[in-house]
Amino acid sequence: MASLGEDAGPPPQVEPMPGYLDLITKASSRIWGAWRDCGSCGLELSRRTLLNNACITLTEVALFFFCAYLWTQVRLGLSASLFKPLAKRWRLMPKDAAKMPESAWKLVFYTMSWSYSTYLLFLTSYPFFHDPPSVFYNWKSGMPVPTDIAIAYLIQGSFYGHSIYATIYMDAWRKDSAVMVVHHIITLALICFSYAFRYHNVGILVLFLHDINDIQLEFTKLNVYLKSRGGGYYLLNDVLSNMGSVSFSITWFWFRLYWFPLKVLYATCVSSIQSVPSIPFYFFFNALLLALLLMNIYWFLFIVVFVVKVLKLKEVNDVREYEDEDRNNAAAGLLAGSRAENNYDGAGHHIAAQRKHVQNGIAKDKHL
Repeated sequence: MASLGEDAGPPPQVEPMPGYLDLITKASSRIWGAWRDCGSCGLELSRRTLLNNACITLTEVALFFFCAYLWTQVRLGLSASLFKPLAKRWRLMPKDAAKMPESAWKLVFYTMSWSYSTYLLFLTSYPFFHDPPSVFYNWKSGMPVPTDIAIAYLIQGSFYGHSIYATIYMDAWRKDSAVMVVHHIITLALICFSYAFRYHNVGILVLFLHDINDIQLEFTKLNVYLKSRGGGYYLLNDVLSNMGSVSFSITWFWFRLYWFPLKVLYATCVSSIQSVPSIPFYFFFNALLLALLLMNIYWFLFIVVFVVKVLKLKEVNDVREYEDEDRNNAAAGLLAGSRAENNYDGAGHHIAAQRKHVQNGIAKDKHL
């Protein structure tokens, strides 16, 4: 394995996973100690560290942009040839048919990406999940990235590049869409910089711990759309949506609020300095990971609201949606269905004007 030197001695004994108290006390101690000892920290040191340690080629940058563009074209193609025809065939409600292609696309991608990261962590010799401190064993600046991990980085990095564009111009606008754009930017920065600085081992662990929730979220939303298709009621889809909701809520806490801080943040804040005392950009990467944790907590508040709605036996929808957006989408869908061959309604208003999405109460066109 490329991350472990051939002439290295036996790896250290696997450390038991810490608790929250260990994380807080040891991480704060290491961070304060690193800050106290960094007397020459500043822009000039950061510039030199960046030039001396960052390693990324023009070919890799070109591949990133090409694949980001490719993801956008693949999504448009699948939506036009598969997802939208399926929504029409299943006779989804207009507001659900408008959002179904987005959920179907994300379900396909995240299932593929999470399956691959699961393969890397559990079906190869990489010990990163069971022994998170090992992500920094024998780290060297500019060390080669194993091909299988490099492929995962290209897939994920280009997808998040596409997702920044898609969230702004293609997806339905929601209450947390601005936070989602920030999330994608932080995630993309983590992916790019962790690859350039050869922190790819911990990057695979971060991706594994986050993608599973997106699978469950989109699976649940698709079953919510399907349970009332054609104006009827389908018990199986209702049961699956409820099961998906429960599973999503549990795994969100377990993967993002339990394993993520105790495996990833402990490794990056504590174990990294133990293995590499002068590790580059220690504060920068940990600040981004802490920001990611704060966003996970922010979205967990939406999950709490969702659970409260379930307990009160109210109609369960995505609590991030704008109610006005749902009504406008439904109206536009009904008009489009009843006047398929006429681009104008009875009052002479163009239907496209009623297909605008709502962004913070303001009508917003979606340009593809």
